[in-house]
Amino acid sequence: MEEKVSRNFIENEIDKDLKDGVYNSVCTRFPPEPNGYLHIGHAKSILLNYGLKEEYNGEFHLRFDDTNPIKEDVEYVESIKEDVLWLGADYKEHLHFASDYFDKMYECAILLINKGKAYVDDLSANEIREYRGTLTSPGKNSPYRDRSIEDNLKLFEEMRSGDIEDGSKVLRAKIDMSSPNINMRDPVLYRVAHLNHHNTGDKWKIYPMYDFAHPIEDAIEGVTHSICTLEFEDHRPLYDWVVRECEFANPPRQIEFAKLYLTNVVTGKRYIKKLVEDKVVDGWDDPRLVTIAALRRRGYTKEALRMFVDMVGVSKSNSSVDYAMLEYCIREDLKLKKNRVQAVLDPIKLVIDNYPEGEIEYLDAPNNQENEELGNRKIPFGKELYIERDDFMIEPVKKYKRLYPGNEVRLMFAYFVTCTSFETDENGNVTVVHCTYDPETKSGSGFTGRKVKGTIHWVEKSTAIKAIARLYENLVDEEKGVYNEMDGTLNLNPNSLEIKDIFVEPSVTDFISGDSFQFLRNGYFCIDSKDTNESNLVFNRIVSMKSSFKLPPK
Repeated sequence: MEEKVSRNFIENEIDKDLKDGVYNSVCTRFPPEPNGYLHIGHAKSILLNYGLKEEYNGEFHLRFDDTNPIKEDVEYVESIKEDVLWLGADYKEHLHFASDYFDKMYECAILLINKGKAYVDDLSANEIREYRGTLTSPGKNSPYRDRSIEDNLKLFEEMRSGDIEDGSKVLRAKIDMSSPNINMRDPVLYRVAHLNHHNTGDKWKIYPMYDFAHPIEDAIEGVTHSICTLEFEDHRPLYDWVVRECEFANPPRQIEFAKLYLTNVVTGKRYIKKLVEDKVVDGWDDPRLVTIAALRRRGYTKEALRMFVDMVGVSKSNSSVDYAMLEYCIREDLKLKKNRVQAVLDPIKLVIDNYPEGEIEYLDAPNNQENEELGNRKIPFGKELYIERDDFMIEPVKKYKRLYPGNEVRLMFAYFVTCTSFETDENGNVTVVHCTYDPETKSGSGFTGRKVKGTIHWVEKSTAIKAIARLYENLVDEEKGVYNEMDGTLNLNPNSLEIKDIFVEPSVTDFISGDSFQFLRNGYFCIDSKDTNESNLVFNRIVSMKSSFKLPPK
């Protein structure tokens, strides 16, 4: 019996359009504004739009909506291009800019004026807001609404040529000031702005508003389905009005879906930009953020993000997703693909008193106990090791199975050792643990004489590689929520970053910047691509070993 494939509502709508002959092919687009770095919510949109292109063997466009030069920067353009390509969305044949169409948008504005569908308004921004009315009361006409076509053409030309001051005039659509949809109450189409544009220089002194420019861009490029988030649902009548009144054939169709909201994370560009400017974080790619650049630097993979987006699905109602689901996806992606190495994050010294002085032997260790295809490696073992501080207790608590005086444990991939004594500093902190080992218990030897309940990891002292580990927690205080209700500021977690001096086994020198692996018992880590150099090895913790996420029952 053939398994029935579940389809989301967007696919159902596209299927119907193709069946009814509304469109003969499918063209989607991702249209970011270059005013900041992309975040995980954008990843959902990119993968959704590119996935539709792949499913229907259509086209996918990356188009920058660069209509507001006051907020835009080439840095953001380049970062967005890198992020989209990294996610696997190939836009190289279809890279576009809204500014490529400024001439056509201007022609459309002239067409609307000549049709009596647009006028130049002298009201200030505050006055326009007052005249617009409210959700319960209609707006009222501007006193400049009935200017003649000739006057509007003349004034609009003065706006374009730079003879009008910023903010003193705008071009508005003439639709319906009593419409129940506020977006249809004579929306602004153009504003005056004497600004230099990253793509067009100082050619233009007027710039189109997003709601005017966006449908025109889609129509020019032959986009069939303009997939956008739910906040644009009320803008759809205006979208349709623009492409209809500007007389585009085969107009595109707008379809809305729910945004991706993650619990206790900061996604607002305004907030992230302030965190960057105030140096609270280390740039837009700080691993505590959920920008795509930050996730990539932290060690998240595009496969994990795809898995996450697939699990979230496509919906028409907004909801929040637990961040633990994203962590589950990266664990699932890495667990069979990556090497597992030994690293000690909070080291104390362990001395095996009966081990031969100065001898180093090399023990066999699997690179991944769950994936034999990754092979084995040799790890050095000797008289002095580093172990984790919490793997030893002077007075063990109930059910404690690791090292304490008189107890025997297995050193992973090595031997059984029994604690005989320990040393402390003047503050009572343990500095050295003394043990003896049983040479008959070597891992892989087939020894069956007795069993131990505890196994701990370790790093041989003389060959250990010194490094820095960055342990990340949530950037915001999860108990207080993201935003302060009193003033709207962020509730930052002062303990979102912990930096540790650590020791790792020498096999990590075989890896390069950006590589990731599991530190046994400690979590998944990657080599930081920004701060690592020949003299400074830095690891970012991607995610801990433990998960609070539970898969829903099937």
